[in-house]
Amino acid sequence: MKSLNFFLWAASAATAITTPMKTDNNTIDTGPFPSDLNGSNFTYTHPFKLFHFHSQGLPLEMVFIDLPPAAASTTTATTQPQHFRSTRKGTSKKATPRSKTALLLHGKNFCSITWSVTATALQKAGYRVIIPDQIGFCKSSKPGPHYHFSLHQLALNTFSLLSALNLTDPHDNEVTVVGHSLGGMLATRFSLLYPQIVSNLVLVNPIGLEPYLSLGVPYPDLSSTLEAEQSSNYKSIRGYEQSTYYLGAWAPEYDVWAVMLAQIYAGSEAQRFAEGQARVVDMVLTQPVFYEFSRVRANTLLMVGTKDTTAIGKQWSPPGVQAMLGKYEVLGKETANSIPNCTLVEFGDLGHAPQIQAPDRFHSALLQWLRE
Repeated sequence: MKSLNFFLWAASAATAITTPMKTDNNTIDTGPFPSDLNGSNFTYTHPFKLFHFHSQGLPLEMVFIDLPPAAASTTTATTQPQHFRSTRKGTSKKATPRSKTALLLHGKNFCSITWSVTATALQKAGYRVIIPDQIGFCKSSKPGPHYHFSLHQLALNTFSLLSALNLTDPHDNEVTVVGHSLGGMLATRFSLLYPQIVSNLVLVNPIGLEPYLSLGVPYPDLSSTLEAEQSSNYKSIRGYEQSTYYLGAWAPEYDVWAVMLAQIYAGSEAQRFAEGQARVVDMVLTQPVFYEFSRVRANTLLMVGTKDTTAIGKQWSPPGVQAMLGKYEVLGKETANSIPNCTLVEFGDLGHAPQIQAPDRFHSALLQWLRE
């Protein structure tokens, strides 16, 4: 079994396997890194770095991908597609040119590298792209039961990373935050905590568009959630994602991410990963953003595959509650009307991950909105 992450961090600091760059009391390491990093041996196709910082009294490692912008895009704006429905009540003019950063936040069953294709599209559009693996996920530290998981804490961790990279001055830098699934809940919380730095907010089939416990989802004891997490494997992951995310279909571009996740559940940090994921489920149920959408001030794009049926707790809810949950064809419209400056894009034939199911259509809609 792999040693505790804070022992690994201390040991690595005493060796020459990484190249730290000082950022106040934190460090950013540029590698090289072991193939099995914090319980994940999945090969990332983009280079990544490690952000070393302290949180809740623990030394932690946050993996992140940092991609520079390519040459500015010269593509002209296209005619607005029929699936665009804008509820935006106004736009603002930029006083001076600023650099553009896209912060991409992954979902519970995904990792930073899942955003690979989207990252390339945003690079070509002139964005610097930052994609972290959140604490408790993927290649980042697995503090397990020793960590209090909250959307506020994950947002603070992410802000600390941006601060270490000198990307939190709104006069110099325009930040577009893109969040998928659980990342959509986190992106919403991030925009509420740090409205001064978030110019644009993009929510892609976010969970939390409905208050699960208030609608009758039974609150589960942490031990039962942990048991469910510990039983996760490739077969269960594929079965859930195939039926809930991809409308019963399956393809190699879906399978690679199921394999990636299954490897972590069976990896060297499996127990701590499961313990953290159980607490993440509790976090989602008990820390809704549903009641705060009206407080979002960033220009917002809500992108929804309306065939999605994702709802946290649906599988253990009574039939009457199950019938009410996960209706994204309704939730998208309701949420767009709740957010003051929101544009809704609906994909009527797609499910939970439109950026994976139909990347060309997804990126066309995303980049068109960003050009406006």
